Amino acid sequence: MRFFELFFIAVGLAMDAFAVSISKGLALNEVHPKDAALVGAWFGFFQGMMPAIGYFLGTRFRAQIEAIDHWVAFGILAFIGINMLREALSAKEEKDDDSAPSLSPRAMLPLAVATSIDALAVGITFSLLRVRILPAVLFIGCITFAISFGGVYMGSAVGARYKKSATLIGGAILILIGVKILLEHLGVL
Repeated sequence: MRFFELFFIAVGLAMDAFAVSISKGLALNEVHPKDAALVGAWFGFFQGMMPAIGYFLGTRFRAQIEAIDHWVAFGILAFIGINMLREALSAKEEKDDDSAPSLSPRAMLPLAVATSIDALAVGITFSLLRVRILPAVLFIGCITFAISFGGVYMGSAVGARYKKSATLIGGAILILIGVKILLEHLGVL
């Protein structure tokens, strides 16, 4: 997997965390660098850890699915991307539960896990593509940390008006990468 592909996957995965980080920034009365770093650390750690878990699950079952791995990779990335698009286009308003100003482990742990579930599936895809997992998960974690850190400040400064756009962009990126993987394997690209 090339650097730019990994970069776009990392950014796509970070969009849920970015959206929640914006909400946290909105809810905090005053944003301090340690607050933004704490939010970034929670999301960055889980976005990095989940692909590693998915990778090891995928390598365990690789022999059973290697003949259809490109379809599996496409399906997983497309499914995640479509869900992100559907979530962004949903007419219902979100509850304010995830915008509570608390940065305690009790408040942050469920958010970090919820925003990184899709990264678990991407880890399975990485195992099928034989991606070098350690650099990939470190990169994803660092990108998510930086984006989440910035999201807290952005939420504090400009509000939640970009949350929907961030989720739409993230979903589209994941779908396009899935299509590219499929087309490469089929010899179209």
